Amino acid sequence: MASLLSLLSLAGIAQAQLGGGSAMLRFGCSNIVIDRIDPLVDPGRVPSPHVHQIIGGNAFNATMPYSDISEIATCTSCTFEEDLSNYWTANVYYKSPKNGTYKRVPIMVNDAIGAANGGMTVYYSSPGKGQTTSFPPGFRMFSGDAHRRTPTNLGRRTQSCFRCYDGPNFQGNIYSPCFDPVRDTEGFPTKPCPGGWRSSVIFPICWDGKNLDTPNHVDHVAHPVDGPASFTAMSGKCPSTHPVKIPQVHLEIVWDTSAFNSKEDWPTDGTQPFVLSHGDTTGYGQHGDYVFGWKGDSLQKAMDNACFATNCRQLKSQTFAKANQCTVPNAVKENNDGWLDRLPGY
Repeated sequence: MASLLSLLSLAGIAQAQLGGGSAMLRFGCSNIVIDRIDPLVDPGRVPSPHVHQIIGGNAFNATMPYSDISEIATCTSCTFEEDLSNYWTANVYYKSPKNGTYKRVPIMVNDAIGAANGGMTVYYSSPGKGQTTSFPPGFRMFSGDAHRRTPTNLGRRTQSCFRCYDGPNFQGNIYSPCFDPVRDTEGFPTKPCPGGWRSSVIFPICWDGKNLDTPNHVDHVAHPVDGPASFTAMSGKCPSTHPVKIPQVHLEIVWDTSAFNSKEDWPTDGTQPFVLSHGDTTGYGQHGDYVFGWKGDSLQKAMDNACFATNCRQLKSQTFAKANQCTVPNAVKENNDGWLDRLPGY
């Protein structure tokens, strides 16, 4: 029932924010690997500075060409077989206040997704037919600022947030991402969350129409002139420098922090015990990476035909029994699990 209510709520949000004829894909992707490589920010560097969790097609590698990766990948860990893109984010670790050791926080499958192997939930939103342009082969982008340690104070327009669940089975999940005035925070939750917590990373929706990438991986994309677009809010006008409106990509990761909720597991000085894999103890440096890899014009068709969640006649779904078999070998052979004396790479 909770899953059905969640989808009905999302449907209402999509209609209100995007309007009739809008599209909002929402689907799960399993992890293909947890590894210390980053083909966007640190191409060819093995190992890269910090650990990521990666989902999507098996073309993922330390270096990824600007050619069509949907023609290189042979499988995907995502619901839709046409999506051979890759998406990755930093991992979250728990740091023990007792001895300073680290433990990677396990990932839970999100609400109404199915039998995925951890992973993420991916959204693509568009206000209607012909109103967004799908990404070209080779396109890639970055959202967030790994070096940020202070809030943006954008309120509902924030592009990164955390939701603290009231209890098991996603209790308290009643608002759009980053909209809950009580449960959503831009930085890490500052108290134990009985049901774990969820990360959200939202990407820009305007493109310069020319560049597949730029040196900092963000200058070829931009936010609307009135500011960053909140979840499924696609009505903003794109600036003249970035006139092409692209689908809004949004990632969600659910962290099972329940093993670290006891009072003795938290520092006595009032701080919180979690840290992103690049050493950020605030959560403000949460970020996401994206390399486009949909087959042909499949994403454009989905955006133009009012597809919702996983209901899309233009796309072919696969079971998670099949999707979970799509993996890539670790490029860096190191222990990412168990109790660690330090964060990998630090």
